[in-house]
Amino acid sequence: MDLFNSAFGENITFVRPAYFIISGFTGIPNIKYYYVFLFFVYVISVLGNTVVMVIICLDHNLRTPKYVAVFNLAFVDLFGSSALVPKLIDIFLFEHSYISYNDCLTFMFFCYMCLSMQALNLVALAYDRLVAITFPLHYHGKVTHRFMVSLIASFWVFVIIVILIAVGLLTRLSYCKSVVINSYFCDHGQVYKLACNDNTPNTIISKLLPVLILWLPLVFILFSYSFIGFALSKVSTVQERLKAFKTCTAHLSLVIIYFLPILVTFTMSANIHPNARIINLSLTSVFPPMLNPIIYVLQTQEIKVSVKKILKFKMHSKLAVMERVLK
Repeated sequence: MDLFNSAFGENITFVRPAYFIISGFTGIPNIKYYYVFLFFVYVISVLGNTVVMVIICLDHNLRTPKYVAVFNLAFVDLFGSSALVPKLIDIFLFEHSYISYNDCLTFMFFCYMCLSMQALNLVALAYDRLVAITFPLHYHGKVTHRFMVSLIASFWVFVIIVILIAVGLLTRLSYCKSVVINSYFCDHGQVYKLACNDNTPNTIISKLLPVLILWLPLVFILFSYSFIGFALSKVSTVQERLKAFKTCTAHLSLVIIYFLPILVTFTMSANIHPNARIINLSLTSVFPPMLNPIIYVLQTQEIKVSVKKILKFKMHSKLAVMERVLK
């Protein structure tokens, strides 16, 4: 981060605290049970996303461009949950609310990076569904493995650069008053507002970030489904429309689960109680990673078929072993 400051060519001394204090909830008795609940959600998330990634790796039929994005989504969910929840348990269950300056910025970087990649993964999946339904004859030519890998890789590069800039700008702030962060993690907005020098660049990036990683992806997804709806309206029979629309239900469920709580928090941020904001944002951070693999297993026909094949193979293997033992 010091390299970030030297890039400006200025010799300025910044007052950086040795640590921050993450306050979490205030005035709620027995709140530790909530963090225990988050831990169980995290365990389910780890198991579910690991299973999805293993299924995609084992089944050659799932090695399609669409499942490159699904695999990446499962990876991001697993990585993001692992970056957030174990640290929350350490801070609030084991009462280690003090977090060093550098650790706080690192914690912030990984949390925002994964949260941003979740939204952009939904964009990749929306594009896949858009081409599959509106241009079905050109799908295999337009959405290739190379294209999807390049798209996902470009999203990673974009997110890493943007979040590095946002976190890097924090190192140009001086903290000479409070070091208490009124959130459940190292929240960018809460951290830069604690500064006692000019934080105009941070204010600008805090306004720009939601546009880049929240509103633009959502607008693209909404436009995609507008075109999909228009394309489906031209399909002759209702049965064919429903069949095509069913291929979108898993993705639509993920979009609603991810965007709805965040939009509620952003639109009502001025009137929402800090504790309610923490609950909303924390559940938004941990629930989609838990529900995403469940939704894909239950609503995606290809994964259902793959799970059945793997289970049948295991059953046949066990029966073969038992027959050998009996002989």
